[in-house]
Amino acid sequence: MILDLETIKQLGERNQSVNFRFRSFLKGGNSTQIDRVVHELCDFYYTNIDCTKCGNCCTVLKPQIHKKDLESLSLATTKTIDDIKKEYILIDEDGDMSFNKLPCPFLKNLKCSVYDCRPNDCRSYPHIHKKDFIGRLFGVIDSYSICPIVFNVFEDLKLRLHFR
Repeated sequence: MILDLETIKQLGERNQSVNFRFRSFLKGGNSTQIDRVVHELCDFYYTNIDCTKCGNCCTVLKPQIHKKDLESLSLATTKTIDDIKKEYILIDEDGDMSFNKLPCPFLKNLKCSVYDCRPNDCRSYPHIHKKDFIGRLFGVIDSYSICPIVFNVFEDLKLRLHFR
């Protein structure tokens, strides 16, 4: 199991072409069977990797923020929704909301200061535990060099499926 973020980043760059070949390989596989293996690997790595000790996703990604997320953040911070929007939110030309800076404004000492009320996009990251793993492979490859869970699941999946 590799946890060092710098190593994961370097391997992400080095393995990019291999990962895209593996993506093509997976596209030809049985989605239900691959989901079963991925979920088994997720169970193992979610149990053995503590996201709250990493926080790398919070330093490099801007999650999508929804109205319900604003309500939760308002409760967690005792600020109004309007204040949350003014202080922390960027609204793009399509009306989509995200945090206005990196790292996340709620990241304190590599931990989320609003963890119990964090946005849904943060709550479900890295999204590999969901069904239809094959349908989300571009996102998986993007997260491969960011998240130790994704990195280790993807590498283990290569071994389990005898990919060369």
